[in-house]
Amino acid sequence: MSMDKSLKRFGMLYGSSLAMEQLYQQLDKVSITDATILLVGESGTGKELIAQTVHQFSQRSNETFIAVNCGAIPAHLIEAALFGHEKGSFTGAARQHVGYFEHASRGTLFLDEITEMPTEMQVKLLRVLESGSFLRVGGSEEVKVDVRLIAATNRELETAIRQGSLREDLMYRLAVFPIRVPPLRERNGDVELLAQHFLYLLNEQDNTQKKFSRHSMEMMRSYTWPGNVRELKNVVHRAFILSTETLVIEDQLSDLPARKPTMHEGCLNFSVGMPLADVQREIILATLKHFSGNKRLTADALGISLKTLYNRLKEY
Repeated sequence: MSMDKSLKRFGMLYGSSLAMEQLYQQLDKVSITDATILLVGESGTGKELIAQTVHQFSQRSNETFIAVNCGAIPAHLIEAALFGHEKGSFTGAARQHVGYFEHASRGTLFLDEITEMPTEMQVKLLRVLESGSFLRVGGSEEVKVDVRLIAATNRELETAIRQGSLREDLMYRLAVFPIRVPPLRERNGDVELLAQHFLYLLNEQDNTQKKFSRHSMEMMRSYTWPGNVRELKNVVHRAFILSTETLVIEDQLSDLPARKPTMHEGCLNFSVGMPLADVQREIILATLKHFSGNKRLTADALGISLKTLYNRLKEY
């Protein structure tokens, strides 16, 4: 069994859908610059892989790439972790410590889950981005660094700002080049290609020739993948471990109520338990398709204003 040649690759990313082609075009243009990037996308969409791809295609590719999960560092330690500390600056600081910014100098620093960073630290991060320098904890001399920063969040920016988990001024400084990372459910045709790719790698690793059942492929196509590519990869791996020759996926899909609606004779069939926001999105998109993209007819049929329709489509 060979890997599907129709699965396109860009750096560390895989996908052949239109959504991924558009993403590749953005990355191709921004990677060669030093612009700060803000990635916005659901968990499991591969934001760290995107950051690594940007670094790989940048002029900094021979320098250090460091990924930091802001939510994994305790609030009282994050300043020292990012900027370092001087010997004796606090209890337990037995020697000078160099932080992530210094380690990543001339390279790329990826700050994942930026909205988990305490707001007081966000003020200090903003200063570093504007000045290119900082003080180590307990230090008095400014440290100059040359770092290309990429930040990411799985939260909607407006919601994060409204709830106080992201400073608006920091958001604007980070979003020199904002990128929305498409969820797997919007990547038409990529589910099958990625599933086959993951299975190919597992077969290569274990010297086996396992394959998917036809019904498994149908199940994967209709599932909405709330955990995105990470969930797909884990599902394939679990099914691979449990199978002898043919992979059965059905038992691995734990969120069956979230299955994608199906169209039959002009009617959408929804599974009970599907989130209301998802139902609304599918109805709007299906109606737009029914009217061949005519937005005014779509708005009239749905009983909403044309402005509301444009706003919804912009969100989608």
